[in-house]
Amino acid sequence: MTGIKRGFASDNNAGVHPAILEAMAKVNGGHEIAYGDDQYTIAVTEKMKNIFGNNTGIFFVFIGTAANVLGLSAVTQSYHAVICTDTAHIHVDECGAPEKFSGCKLLTVATPDGKLTIDLIKQHMHGFGFEHHAQPKIISITQTTELGTLYSIDEIKAIADYAHQNNMYLHMDGARISNAAVALDKGFYEITGGAGVDVLSFGGTKNGMMYGEAVVFFDKDLCNDFKYRRKQGMQLASKMRYIAAQFDVFLENDLWKELAVHANAMAKKLYAAVKDIPGVTVTRQVDANAVFAIIPKEVIPKLQEAFFFYVWDEDTSEVRWMCSFDTTEEDIEEFAGLLRDIL
Repeated sequence: MTGIKRGFASDNNAGVHPAILEAMAKVNGGHEIAYGDDQYTIAVTEKMKNIFGNNTGIFFVFIGTAANVLGLSAVTQSYHAVICTDTAHIHVDECGAPEKFSGCKLLTVATPDGKLTIDLIKQHMHGFGFEHHAQPKIISITQTTELGTLYSIDEIKAIADYAHQNNMYLHMDGARISNAAVALDKGFYEITGGAGVDVLSFGGTKNGMMYGEAVVFFDKDLCNDFKYRRKQGMQLASKMRYIAAQFDVFLENDLWKELAVHANAMAKKLYAAVKDIPGVTVTRQVDANAVFAIIPKEVIPKLQEAFFFYVWDEDTSEVRWMCSFDTTEEDIEEFAGLLRDIL
């Protein structure tokens, strides 16, 4: 079985990088203490502290939704509110889990490019101390955004400073943090804790890992009881060594960077291949590994038969094409050729 046809639907659709599989196999021999007290989890946690800082709290979970939900829950009460974009994953694609499990209200902001700004955030900055209003406590941004765009370090710092001035926290959904770091040509810490982020959902699944994400708190005082939240949230892996092994090789020799560089480069090639095709209008800046475009609605089903992808906005016929660590130049050439022929 080879699965669905290759395409540009999601970097989640790509397989697992061979080095990740090999690393998981290497830790498979013998017995290890369960629930994160194994030698591999301890070692990679220290490795990540060398990246993010010694005062960080680092906790592995299975999936990105859990990382977001538990990270938000750790620094909020149920009467709090989370400010995010109207395209944010926590709002659109997590089936109400953040609200169900944290009890918090999500306050959404319409944006032209998937990015929050202080001016846009201000519309929800009221009602503090008024018991009839949910109390804004978290600003949540996504890096890279759901529209494929990118926050600069200065933009993150500005939002972080604004949050902290108002006794709030900044959360970052870093499902594609590797692609962002490559696009900005910066290290992980520089674009997260170094820029003022308080809680990070650190993703690897979209960049060649099998499963497993990490919740990173940049102040240990924020996560004193997180081990209980993780267990209660059904995210404490008994055989955690298999998540740890993935992160270990992911970070070793900058494998994460190699994979993200390739995915981002393929998106640039895809953009170059389709941007001048009559009938195609690229709608978003290509900052990382996503290309958004409007194409005639009637050609979408024909294209999808050969290359699977998603329609982002059915009303405008805007589609999203995602590149991954295993996207090839042949994929792009064949896709662009078919698109040109159909149009």
